[in-house]
Amino acid sequence: MKKIIVTILFLGMVLGGNAQNSSSPYQAVVAQDGSGDYTSVQDAVNAAPENRREPWLIFVKNGSYREQVVVPPTKTYIHLIGQDKNKTIIHHNLNVGGKPEEGIEPSKAAFWKHSVHNPASEVHKFEGSVVYVKGNHFYTENISYINDWGVDNQNGPQALAMSSQADCASFNNCILRSFQDTWMTSRNDSHRLYVKDCWIEGAVDYFYGSGDALLENCTLYNVRSGSVIVAPSHKNVKFGYVFRNCTVDGNAQAADGKQKLGRPWHNSPRAIYIHTTMRIPLAPEGWTNMGAIPALFAEYDSRDAEGNVLDLSQRKTEYDGRGPNNPPKGSCRATITKEEADGYVYERIIPGDDGWNPRTMMEKLPAPRKLKKQGLKVSWKNVSAAAGYVIFDDDKVIGFAKEPAFNLASDVKGTLKICAVNRYGSLGIESTL
Repeated sequence: MKKIIVTILFLGMVLGGNAQNSSSPYQAVVAQDGSGDYTSVQDAVNAAPENRREPWLIFVKNGSYREQVVVPPTKTYIHLIGQDKNKTIIHHNLNVGGKPEEGIEPSKAAFWKHSVHNPASEVHKFEGSVVYVKGNHFYTENISYINDWGVDNQNGPQALAMSSQADCASFNNCILRSFQDTWMTSRNDSHRLYVKDCWIEGAVDYFYGSGDALLENCTLYNVRSGSVIVAPSHKNVKFGYVFRNCTVDGNAQAADGKQKLGRPWHNSPRAIYIHTTMRIPLAPEGWTNMGAIPALFAEYDSRDAEGNVLDLSQRKTEYDGRGPNNPPKGSCRATITKEEADGYVYERIIPGDDGWNPRTMMEKLPAPRKLKKQGLKVSWKNVSAAAGYVIFDDDKVIGFAKEPAFNLASDVKGTLKICAVNRYGSLGIESTL
């Protein structure tokens, strides 16, 4: 009998879950307070099977997770689902600054304590980003990704919150914050990235890299005078960076009319803003030099905070390249037509040849109906296509269910809430009792 019990416990450990997972739509639950399968997000990723062809669902309860998270290339189809983007926070204090020169003021070298290149730092030899995604088909929602060095110091050097070096990566309803180089997209031009309803914050080239990326309904939040949003380095892409129905905003320092949409880092970068609302004023030229000549830096239908169409006649069209002797010069137009703008859409940019469709993952299931509570038993009408349900007492997760019923361990102290989970792990609309 003892041998059977030990075997069962061992199998449970191998499968990476505790007893709650038998009734959970998620393969793993991370909880800082110890109420899940893991207290660390990285531990949950490490325990996921390799080379998956279907989503591996990891639910992260509200908490402050101070750690670096690396998703290796073999950990494909990781779906990292947070409970609440404002309360589920993955963060760390790190940067990639080099050793300061002798004699430099200590206040100007404070970054060195938190540099990945400092042998005395707790982050020595860490990857140069709080989160580093290398596994294809990564999906995440409802999580804040924060580099504490950038946010707390409002200064450089480079301090990434996110590096998404994978194909078919998608982000939904997330917050990404730092100062310099908040988010590096893939170095591979063939990779696709889809971002929806996210908040991206920074000051210096805070969305940069390569690949075809479509961002929809996102806020690009600037935190200093003279901020520059993008610094792409595309070599050969069809679309590049495309921002549709996004908002450019910022704090008081960034509202002085000196902000820039982007600058060309390397090669022949492309960035297009379509139907953008500028809640803060930009510099009239809109763009600036960095050394490369852009293939296309352009806008269509940019508007101010009141909805008035902006005058784009002063936008920059001439660029200076880099080089010691007679550096190259080049030009690109600053606007595109409506017909061209209509071609920079999800259906052309994202599906590719394999039919990738991250919008399906993001579809919110409706709120469960006919929620009833009799004693400690709770029931509701089944939601079509639900893989399971999450049960809350106010904002505390008290359980999971695969069927439309749940037995409470004790009576709720706050408001009882239920939400359905789709097959990709995404949370639906809550129902309250």
